[in-house]
Amino acid sequence: MADHHAHSDRSPGPAGRSPEDAPEGAAAADAFRELLRGLRVWECELPSFDPAQAPADPLPLFRRWLREAAEAGVPEPHTMTLATADEAGAPSLRTLMLHDADERGWHFGTHRGSRKGRELAARPRAALGFYWPAVGRQVRIHGTVTAAGPEESAADLHHRSTGALAAALVGHQSEVLGSAEELARASEAAWEHARREPDAPVPSWTLYVLRADEVEFFQGDALRRHVRLNYRRTESGWERELLWP
Repeated sequence: MADHHAHSDRSPGPAGRSPEDAPEGAAAADAFRELLRGLRVWECELPSFDPAQAPADPLPLFRRWLREAAEAGVPEPHTMTLATADEAGAPSLRTLMLHDADERGWHFGTHRGSRKGRELAARPRAALGFYWPAVGRQVRIHGTVTAAGPEESAADLHHRSTGALAAALVGHQSEVLGSAEELARASEAAWEHARREPDAPVPSWTLYVLRADEVEFFQGDALRRHVRLNYRRTESGWERELLWP
């Protein structure tokens, strides 16, 4: 009599896992470590940086470095990592685009109801990170974040592309998505709306401005004698200091 309860070769393993879900073996882990050890950085001639020639304010230097990164062929040099924290202090990261950098601070936008929007409402402090590998440079920025008003936020959104407006019109950022089909339907409707009404309002869209307390400029060096110039805001203005690499 056949055993109708016999397991097939693809039966679940421990804790109900199928073979596809099993952890990688030691050989795969070794291969991954070998891959990491074989990767190299800055296999090009890096620019020099003399901190003694740096301006008194970090903004002109930041603008110059971003322009030089673009000229060196760094793709999307205006993309940055934004770090925020929730009420309990748990951090989160994401990559987004810089919208402007001026005397007020570094500008970016999002929905107020997104995860970063909620976290900034609870803890209005954040950090930004830029990395431009073609020139071996990083910029790290820490400070306080404020939300711009409705008019400035709307102007920020409507100065951007049709795609940016369509994405904002879809909304629901950071909410649980039921299916890819649901997103496709919402996106198609949002694109039609954005093309039909390029000034369509998105009340939840908010422009945020990070006012820096510290801005660090990192220039990589092939001999690992990296240059780190840190700007700290004081009551009398910016103070500059070198940091050990």
